[in-house]
Order: sequence, then C-alpha cells, then structure tokens
Amino acid sequence: MKKDALNIYDIAEMAKVSIATVSRVVNGSEKVSEATRKKVLAVIDEVGYTPNVFAQGLGLKTMHTVGILVPTIADHYMASAVAYLEKELMKYGYDCILSCSGFEAEGKLAKTDMLLSKHIDSLIFVGSTYAGDGSDESVTDYIRNAAKRVPVFIINGDINGENVYATVSGDEEAVYEAAKQLIAGGRRNIIFITDSRSYSSNQKRKGYERAMKEAGLDTENGTVYVENDFHAVRDALTELGGTYDGVISANDNIAVGVVKYAVSKGLSIPEDIEIIGYNNSMLAMASTPEITSIDNHTADVCRDTVERIMHVLDEDGDTPAQKIAVKCDLIPRETTVRR
Repeated sequence: MKKDALNIYDIAEMAKVSIATVSRVVNGSEKVSEATRKKVLAVIDEVGYTPNVFAQGLGLKTMHTVGILVPTIADHYMASAVAYLEKELMKYGYDCILSCSGFEAEGKLAKTDMLLSKHIDSLIFVGSTYAGDGSDESVTDYIRNAAKRVPVFIINGDINGENVYATVSGDEEAVYEAAKQLIAGGRRNIIFITDSRSYSSNQKRKGYERAMKEAGLDTENGTVYVENDFHAVRDALTELGGTYDGVISANDNIAVGVVKYAVSKGLSIPEDIEIIGYNNSMLAMASTPEITSIDNHTADVCRDTVERIMHVLDEDGDTPAQKIAVKCDLIPRETTVRR
C-alpha cells in the first residue's frame, strides 16, 4: 500500500488499537499509556507515513468542517434536521458543507465522495434512506468505506461498521402504540400510508402490522404507498375508494394530504376518521384541524449527534455509544379523539 494512501483506519488496524487512540497519540494527548503511544508511533515510523496537513485523518490538523448529506432539502424533516445540526455545530466553532444526494445509489456514492474530497472532519448522513431497506447490507458499503477516512454518523438509520455511529428512532414501537390507541377506540379499518420502503418506513410499517394482527385485523392491503405530496395523497386515497376510519402516516406531509382527502369526502375529523402524522413538524400545527403526530425529537437527536462528534474529534476521553435509540412520543391534537 502506498504511504500517501494510508489513513487513520489503516494505522489503527496495524497497531491493533482504536481510531480514537491513534488520534490521541498523534495529538500528544496524555490520555494514552506510554506503551500504547510507543506502539502507535512505531507503526507510523515503520510505514514512513507523512500525514496530509489538510486531512483530519491522523488528527494533526482540522478544517473544523463537517459534511452533511441529505437526500433532499425540500423535505421538511430534512430541512429541520440540517438547521438544528448547523446551529449545534456553530456552538463548537465548526462549519458545515451541505449536499443533496437524491435517493438513488449512484447519487449517494457520488456526493459522499465529493464531501470527503473537501477534507471534512466528520460526515453526517441524515435520513433512513442511507440505511437501505435492511435486506442487503452491501448497499451501505460506501458508508463503511467513508468511515475508514472520517467518523461517520447516521441519523434515523441503523448501520453497523467501524467508526460508524447511528441514531435510531423507536419508530416501530411508536406506531405500534399509536395503532393500539386507534384500535382501542373502536377503529377497525386502519391503514398505514408511506412514500418509501426505507429502513425507518419499514420499522413503522412493522409496528402498524403488529398492532393490527394482535387485534385480529387484516393488514393485507393495509399499507398504501404514495407520492409525498398533499394532493397526490388525496387523489391516491380517492382512487383506492376504500372506507377508512383510521390513518397513520409516515410523515406529517402525508398526513396533511389525508386531511385534504377527508375534507373532499365530507368526512368529519376525528368522528368519522382519525389521522396520525409523524415527525411532529410545523406542518402538523399549521394544518386545520391540527394533526396528532408522533414526535421523534429531531432537535434532541441532532444535538446528541453533534455532541458525539465532538467527543470523537476532541479526544476528551469519552467513548460515545455507536448506536443510541430515541423513544418517540405521541402528541395528541385535533385529528384524534381524546382518550
């Protein structure tokens, strides 16, 4: 291997220590034993490696910049997450570079490589689309490869790998509890509406199906896939022509479309149909009637993500958890019956 192709991952592997330990050694941190320090420096000396002064790689210099990758900034959840992340990063004196990858594999790989070329200190993937649908782990190899160069953090997705840190929302349990409430209130024709087959969406669907099956209710045609657009949701439900008395949406944008559908059909909300959204965004509160929504605590997740990034980059001695789970809460409003 060429010495200029080596990175912190390679040095850590050769020395049989963690990436954080290598970075502490080259930064002169006192939080490393003398024996470990000598072992790591011996490996660096042996391979004759001269670090790139612009790279975060071995921690000798930092650009104080974090890359943020989202599939689209047009989505309200994504836009909110980016705003929270930028605000938190600024508190630590870090800038960010934002890029939008789209949802296709080619775009995700290309934009990941582009951000890495900017000599960023860490990379954040926002959204469960980056975790795939869970059926083929190889589709996320590009993320594990990126983690060989910088610490990688993924929000709302579960990916295993060295130097990869994940935050997972309790989507399945949240939707399960929401569906149980609708069922307990006498609702029987409940559907789950989503716009994707991402990791997060699949977890939500599992929660819906589990609650329905426990109640002995049919789920064969219970999941409806739609375009993430108000009017497209309304038109899709109208075309399906079903009779629904409960709807759980994968996000608040879809829930607004369900409200439009109910109004167009002359249904009374929540008497004839109860509607639950997801993300507890401004859309839920801006709607008339205001939409009951599941709060996945985006602000808290983003704050925790940045704090964990700082733990890794600043070598403060703490080893952040590689995966944390965030409990979601149902926020009742006017589209469900108060129970």
